[in-house]
Amino acid sequence: MNGFLIVNKPTGRTSSDVVVFVRKRLPRGITVGHGGTLDPEASGVLPVCVGSAARLFDYIIDKQKTYVARLKLGVETDTQDATGQVVRTLPVTVGEAEVRAALGRFVGDIEQVPPMYSALKRDGKRLYKLARRGETVALEPRRCRVDAIDYLGCEGDDTHRLQIRCGKGVYIRTLCHDIGRALGCGGHMQTLERTAAGIFRIEDALTLEAVDALAQRDDLSSALIPLDAPLGHLPAVRVGERSRHAVVNGNPLRAQWLEAPAPQVDAVRVYLEDTFAGIGQPLPDGSVRFRAMLYQPEEE
Repeated sequence: MNGFLIVNKPTGRTSSDVVVFVRKRLPRGITVGHGGTLDPEASGVLPVCVGSAARLFDYIIDKQKTYVARLKLGVETDTQDATGQVVRTLPVTVGEAEVRAALGRFVGDIEQVPPMYSALKRDGKRLYKLARRGETVALEPRRCRVDAIDYLGCEGDDTHRLQIRCGKGVYIRTLCHDIGRALGCGGHMQTLERTAAGIFRIEDALTLEAVDALAQRDDLSSALIPLDAPLGHLPAVRVGERSRHAVVNGNPLRAQWLEAPAPQVDAVRVYLEDTFAGIGQPLPDGSVRFRAMLYQPEEE
């Protein structure tokens, strides 16, 4: 069993909880991991890597993600979300027009100061552990990119729904905190749902109940997305049947074996005929060396 399982992670569960939930419903010995952590109080798309898919983590983790967040104005918390202690309240004198106008300031290449309640390390210790002990450390701003923020509507009581499209390294709760500061009234992230991660969409995600039902019917493999599905951003190279022995043994593929010259990029998808064989690295002499050989003849 090899592929990606798209799970709709519920609030109150860690990403690791979901991995354990899936692992218990698969045959013993199958590797299971997740393709990008979601905070326990966040919900939504969590790609779960099953079998050989775990070896592709580095090639899917940086893809664009989409979130829907509720920004609650007038209240700041120590965690920048609804789980924390209130540290400041301010009157709210802005409405939809002002919120819309402020969003553009946070699109593009921006700088964020990471929150103390995060998994980043300082001197080998997680920041959130230091924060829980009442300790604070000076943190430098980090550059990150927000591709778009769409205003989805006002839900009353100074709460606004936002859709954010961004890459790796953006803290959505810090974004909400900073928008609140820019509006002069403070704010925090009330709820968060990840609706997309790369090609994985919330519309295709399975609830834990659905995962359990498929497992009870011994049909969980039918829900797996093929290994190469989320790798469409990588160019593809192909070799023919005469190269089977080299592929099976993970040997470098000579330039003359390729159906077309390999582009000089960092990584490519490698296919034996039409079967996905793994991730390769093009070399200056035109050959391709395997980074991850995933070819499994029994799947043909």
